[in-house]
Amino acid sequence: MLMQLSAAVHPARGSTVLASLRLQIVTIWVGAVLLPAAAIVGLGIVPLADLTLLSSMFTAAVALAFGQLMIRRVSSFPGARAYSFILPSLAGSFGAVIVVMLLLRVSYTRSFFGSSFVMGVIIAFMISYWVDRFSRVRFHVVPEGREERIASLLRLTSADWPILSEADTLPPRREPIVADLGCDLGTHWERMLARAALAGHAVYDAKQLSESLSGQVTIEHISENSFGSLLPNDAYLTVKRIADVVGCVLLLPVLLIPLTAIAIAIRLDSPGNVFFVQERMGYRGRVFRMVKFRTMRPRPVFEDSEAARADAMTRNDDDRITRVGRFLRRCRADELPQILNVLKGDMSIIGPRPEALALSQWYESEIPFYSYRHIVRPGITGWAQINQGHVTDLDSIAMKLSYDFYYIKYFSAWIDIIIVMKTVPTVLKGLGAR
Repeated sequence: MLMQLSAAVHPARGSTVLASLRLQIVTIWVGAVLLPAAAIVGLGIVPLADLTLLSSMFTAAVALAFGQLMIRRVSSFPGARAYSFILPSLAGSFGAVIVVMLLLRVSYTRSFFGSSFVMGVIIAFMISYWVDRFSRVRFHVVPEGREERIASLLRLTSADWPILSEADTLPPRREPIVADLGCDLGTHWERMLARAALAGHAVYDAKQLSESLSGQVTIEHISENSFGSLLPNDAYLTVKRIADVVGCVLLLPVLLIPLTAIAIAIRLDSPGNVFFVQERMGYRGRVFRMVKFRTMRPRPVFEDSEAARADAMTRNDDDRITRVGRFLRRCRADELPQILNVLKGDMSIIGPRPEALALSQWYESEIPFYSYRHIVRPGITGWAQINQGHVTDLDSIAMKLSYDFYYIKYFSAWIDIIIVMKTVPTVLKGLGAR
């Protein structure tokens, strides 16, 4: 449901013509395929009839179209700005077509590919700037329904929310309509919504639209997944597990030297073990021992549950954090040993962060359906981490849970892609670290 909703919402952004995906692709083809090809031919680097140039133009066009589609899809998620995904999307699409050409032993023109990639990035930035600068989402709101649902929409600043005053007139230009479809709206408004749908207006449910634009699911009750079940997509769970194992096997040789250097730095900085091992609540409610680099001075063992819960929370400017530990926390390098937990099957690369056992038991006693967050494997990074960061107070914890439930409800490859892309700048900037 999320991707259907997002794909429909995005074209409705403003009145600018460049909001059309087709026109965006045509524009980027002209600027990043035809212009570089014309320049290379005009400079006499290769002749126009050169088959290598022609095959390079075709594959570059495919890469640019796929990259622009990827930018469009991932930037339709809540809180996602297209600027953050232009470079990784186009680099990934160009890299993929080059790998395919190498495997098939198809020749390509390097000078053309390089100039096409650079021009594609520049034009994609210009398109994103133009669309963001001159367009804005506008949803017409049916005033009937549950007051809290309508109020939650009007508080969102990512769109305009004109209120419909009468049920006899439809909004102009097939602009989308939002209503609380879970309650009785009255015969006049229901007739209007039916006419609007027949006339081509997109009609959205207030609750689902609020979730899509905010990136959160309200935690007043358990919410079903996008296809109407409490269980996530079982096929994607299997694919995700395979991707986790392959990714960790490829990463381990690359990380071997950094991991060794970090271990030596921790040993020299303060007394104690290099690794910190703690029981966490994991997949399907199974307790596991999570490993990470130690960033604090050795902790005492608490028998009292309240003291253990307080000790499990890391405070701002916590004096227990070591000098090396503060750096590791800022760049999230203390989480790297959890690759071993991923290989064992206790964790995934992406998912809700596993909570300490004492905290998890406390949350479950306060929120009856808290344990539902364990329906997927916990992750090294996740939706709450890129949107909120580390939390300690109860209000922030409730918000974090709403992000976790959003991830579970819309569990898919697309939301995992957006998390990976947003994790890199989050780590580089040290956002949300404690």
